Amino acid sequence: MERKDDGRLEGRTAIVTGSTYGIGEAIAKVLSSEGAISIITGRTEKEGERVAEEIKTAGGSAEYHHLNVTDEEEVAEVTRAVYEKYGRIDILVNNAGIGGPSKPTHEYTREEWERVFDVNVTGAFLCSKNVIPYMKKGGGGNIVYISSIYGIVGSQDNPAYHATKAANRIMAKTGANIYAKDKIRVNSVHPGFIWTPLVEDFLKDQSEKLGVAIEDLRSELDAAHPIGHIGEPEDIAYGVLYLVSDEAKFVTGTELIIDGGYTSR
Repeated sequence: MERKDDGRLEGRTAIVTGSTYGIGEAIAKVLSSEGAISIITGRTEKEGERVAEEIKTAGGSAEYHHLNVTDEEEVAEVTRAVYEKYGRIDILVNNAGIGGPSKPTHEYTREEWERVFDVNVTGAFLCSKNVIPYMKKGGGGNIVYISSIYGIVGSQDNPAYHATKAANRIMAKTGANIYAKDKIRVNSVHPGFIWTPLVEDFLKDQSEKLGVAIEDLRSELDAAHPIGHIGEPEDIAYGVLYLVSDEAKFVTGTELIIDGGYTSR
């Protein structure tokens, strides 16, 4: 993703959690291509440095910070370091998340359930909590929660994951109401099936359970979308770009569904 001169986010600083691969990586690259300084965060240094280097090679600005979103001290340290270096934090994308076991609710252990909530909900809370004071100092900003279509509709698998994504949706709406007076807009994005390691792992799991080839499962998944195929990480990244840009100055507390028509059926 090559840098565009005089981009829509020129000079703004964007923290993207869980941006060492998949949707988060695509978001960081798209934001940087429009002039933002992308702060790559995650727990895998090698992949984080790779993403940052690819952004810089394309003419953008980026740096990597190790970040476990469940560690409040580390979240505070990273956000403080970014603010002290750049004097502003304009954008936070709460993307970091895990899937959790795909099994019925009654088969979950409490530890399994709480682990998913710890990353997907508490992690997003900690990042927002620490970033918002800096946004208030800077006169505004944008927060985007990466939720899921399963934060809106139900399904027969991954109950903990889906519950956390519903929480992310309401966290965005609540934040939008609380911080509108501070010129902080808060929205949620709801991806459908996007070809990421998370979806690939899900199909592998289903392939083993059902004894069906993963290629056949992928074809079935493609056919379930009116548009004819599942999405790519960049499809979500461009939705985020719109929400954090000035073109969306009247958009807050909303949910942007990007799912190839999956939930329209």
